[in-house]
Amino acid sequence: MHNRKRALLLVIVLLIAVCLVLIGVRMQPAKESAPPPVEEDTPNHQALIQEVASLAKEGKVPAVPFVVGEAQKKAVYQQWGEPQQVAQAAGGEYEEYVDQQVTIGYQGTRAFDIRSFQADIQAIDLAAIQQTMGEPDEVRFYQDDTADQIILVYQVTDIYQLKWILPKPTDANANPVVHHISVYTALEEDIVEQMSLDEKVGQMLFAGVSGTTLQQETASLIHDVKVGGLIFYANNLATPEQTIALINAIKAENASNRFPLFIGTDQEGGAVTRLPDGLKNFPTNQEIGEVNEAQFSYEIGQLLGEQLQAFSFNLNFAPVLDVNSNPNNPIIGDRAFASHPDIVSELGIQTMKGLASQQVIPVVKHFPGHGDTAVDSHLELPKVTKSLADLQQLELIPFKAAIENGADVVMVAHILLPEMDAQNPSSMSNAIITGILRNQLGFDGVVMTDDITMKAITNHFEIGQATVDAIKAGNDIVLIAHEYANVQAAVEAMKTAVSSGELTEERMDESVRRIIQLKQKYELNNHPAATVDLHKLNTAIDKVLNTYMK
Repeated sequence: MHNRKRALLLVIVLLIAVCLVLIGVRMQPAKESAPPPVEEDTPNHQALIQEVASLAKEGKVPAVPFVVGEAQKKAVYQQWGEPQQVAQAAGGEYEEYVDQQVTIGYQGTRAFDIRSFQADIQAIDLAAIQQTMGEPDEVRFYQDDTADQIILVYQVTDIYQLKWILPKPTDANANPVVHHISVYTALEEDIVEQMSLDEKVGQMLFAGVSGTTLQQETASLIHDVKVGGLIFYANNLATPEQTIALINAIKAENASNRFPLFIGTDQEGGAVTRLPDGLKNFPTNQEIGEVNEAQFSYEIGQLLGEQLQAFSFNLNFAPVLDVNSNPNNPIIGDRAFASHPDIVSELGIQTMKGLASQQVIPVVKHFPGHGDTAVDSHLELPKVTKSLADLQQLELIPFKAAIENGADVVMVAHILLPEMDAQNPSSMSNAIITGILRNQLGFDGVVMTDDITMKAITNHFEIGQATVDAIKAGNDIVLIAHEYANVQAAVEAMKTAVSSGELTEERMDESVRRIIQLKQKYELNNHPAATVDLHKLNTAIDKVLNTYMK
């Protein structure tokens, strides 16, 4: 009996203990369940991928100040110094900067490939790239003794590719992270090697257009000659609607060619205006010079660019950088900003930059200076008896300043300067183009002649030989603004000169590379233009003129 009582008591104690434990547990604050892991990297990855893609459209990678296709090795060395590693590859020379985690590929002295190995980029995975950017335009694979990679290629613009290079996905690692990125452009060296002689000849010619609709001769210039550019005059541009229709037809005709066309005209403002009626007039350069406000000149350049872009033009034969030093000059006059070279320099450069801001190529003219001539070169060959020292003190000042400020194209005038070349006009003179413009002023952009159908040339030279001599002198483009037969003569003369050895194909390649580079820089295309909003353009002109010319 005693044992039974003891056992019962023990059971009761155990029950009480269990109850106390259960009560204690219930009284403990409930533990919060751990939240699901937040994928903090995902939105950051998405933002970084979007930044990479956006910069690639400009030819750039994050944290790198250089542009693919434009950056020169010298400029890279000036900012970053000598590379730590240099390696040769089939495509070119690659130079590695360890601190910047960047490798730059060069063809010659120009960058064509910039690769980034930055840590934040290397944290991005395959799934994030595809989710953010969609399917690539092309998938490639690369394998050697040290790497087995997949390359996702996105054609972000007509000229730039963005490549994501990752380890090839496997069963063990189906979602690899980035090894590096590459922003790449095909430099003109690659393209030039693929071109026929006919294509090279065509790119170096800028021809005129006949009529207000697409004529058979113009179609032949595009298909057969494969000209690099076309110039339009007022008699080609009757109305806004007709102008758009003509240029769209020309672009469509050119669609099968390798390169888009330069579509150019002389839209200086003042009396030299080619666009169709309906647009408000711009002041003359002389009137802009009298205001003498750099911002005014820049905004005029912007407006000119907006107008030209609206009509699908991508090149303007402006601004005029001649110094109006001779008041009796029959051809320049109020087309010049001033009689003082510093004013011409400042205002001309601002107009140039304003045009370029609208993706319209400015052509500075008329090198080495047409402001002190007594004869109109449309009618006869002017002669200027100044020495080089004289030119350096006046006429050359604006051109030197424009070159230092990034001029892309210089047009050379038809002027005889016997102190420098007693035989050839400036447009056909090696001493003036190569000696002064290239070597002394350091211009490495595109050089083109003024129209060689002007009487300054045709009264003294045959068109075909003049074309060859102009190229031998250093011009990249010869402007032949009138008559299909003149273009044919130039083509035949150039091909004959190559066959005879008078003109080397290597010399032509130099020019073609510059031309292609310029077309790539300004992203020329064959896209059609839409309807022009004249009211919008005129309102913008009024606003600027009312601000500066009250």
